[in-house]
Amino acid sequence: MVSVKTWLWFNGGVDDAAAFYVSLLPNSRIVGTMPYTPAEGDPAPGGPADGQSLAVEIELAGVPYALLNGGPHFPQTEAASIEVRVDSQEEVDRLWAALTADGGAESQCGWCKDRWGVSWQITPNRLYELLQGPHASAVTAEMYTQQKLDIARLEAAAQR
Repeated sequence: MVSVKTWLWFNGGVDDAAAFYVSLLPNSRIVGTMPYTPAEGDPAPGGPADGQSLAVEIELAGVPYALLNGGPHFPQTEAASIEVRVDSQEEVDRLWAALTADGGAESQCGWCKDRWGVSWQITPNRLYELLQGPHASAVTAEMYTQQKLDIARLEAAAQR
């Protein structure tokens, strides 16, 4: 059997991140946790504090991920992101608000970061439909002006 899973490196907080992430999307769950158990007399440098998990396996909308409490050595960057495609502006707004709260940050073109520095793309399915149409360049230009994507503004750009 072959399986694929994305691992995300954290500098602490994987238990909190896992609980938060699975609360965001349907068909999401915590699959399991791996406690941090340093070798006797040789704790891993920068390892998680007592009581924190070393790793947490989760599924987000049925897709497997693992969150590793790896320490400060490899910070999150925009080089990798999690895209969530949604059907409505209400879902865009809900997820955007949740992800940018408590230390998260807005970026451009539907990208944001959560409080742990993980990059997300909150993308309405309608954007992909509009990008297949005859006014794709106008839609793209409008998308470039936005942080959180606004479906009505993207549709208006397609009508110009």
